[in-house]
Amino acid sequence: MVSLKDVAQSCGVSVATVSKALNGQQDIGEATRERILTAAKEMGYTANVMARALKTNRTYNIGILYADLQNSGFMHEYFASMLNSFRYEAESCGYDITFINSDFGHTGASYLQHARYRRVEGVALICADFLDPMVQELVYSDLPVITLDHAFDNRAAVLSDNTHGIEELVRYVYEKGHRCIAYIHGNPTAVTERRLTGFYRACEALGIEVPQEYVVSCEYHEPVSCHEATKRLLALPQRPSCIFFPDDYAYIGGFNAITEAGLRVPEDVSAVGYDGIHLAKVISPRLTTWQQNTDELGREAAARLIERIEHPRTVLPEHLVVRGSLLEGESVKQL
Repeated sequence: MVSLKDVAQSCGVSVATVSKALNGQQDIGEATRERILTAAKEMGYTANVMARALKTNRTYNIGILYADLQNSGFMHEYFASMLNSFRYEAESCGYDITFINSDFGHTGASYLQHARYRRVEGVALICADFLDPMVQELVYSDLPVITLDHAFDNRAAVLSDNTHGIEELVRYVYEKGHRCIAYIHGNPTAVTERRLTGFYRACEALGIEVPQEYVVSCEYHEPVSCHEATKRLLALPQRPSCIFFPDDYAYIGGFNAITEAGLRVPEDVSAVGYDGIHLAKVISPRLTTWQQNTDELGREAAARLIERIEHPRTVLPEHLVVRGSLLEGESVKQL
């Protein structure tokens, strides 16, 4: 196995200089760093993680709390993509991943107890009921934590700009001539609250009146629930010309309800989704939606959590907002 000493001898530098280059420290020249990194790669050097952990008394292990509220497992493309980019960033920094559960092994343990049992150095809360006392116990413990799409006081968070995304979608359909706009929102969460605020804010700014019956709820990522909500909107005396759906996957149920009513998208009813998953790009007609930047969300969450772990005294628990982009499809008719 190639050692640090082998790389140092090959480059004509000290072992300490090689270590600095491999660990991204800034007190060596860029040319020297590049030379060392190239040599290490060509020689097939890999860090001895076990030796590093024994020497530093650290585990280099990060916990992920993914309490799947919709029981969709890793088939939920939004979370799957985010988890993948999180994993890639963490592993590139030399960290392993452990999923944190409650009652693991039927022991009655909490999230925090499981995290301590697995000796994780920090936890990313990717999907959870943030009002759950066990979640709050973990958040306000002495472990470094970061949350996705939910912000706690004095705790780091990475947030998708849900308010801005909905506002941009409202402006888009307004420019297409729509004034009778309905919104099917997901179950009550901080994300839902931000999107609803963005919806009402944009409609008010554009002079669009939103009847109370135009705003209904269903479950996120649940086509059956969305199907029923869509049927209620279509049964109104004046049906909306455009319906906002809670997410791209739930839209399948809405599309079926529209079709069952003898209507077409977008000829009779226009539709807008949210998330920008692959499905939106391949269904017909292609769905106009807001594409969340899951790669950046996951990557930033991992990077900022690791920063908190490695520099606990100098890193502030800031809230980073990540913006997405409009993905224009064929589901909004020009009136």
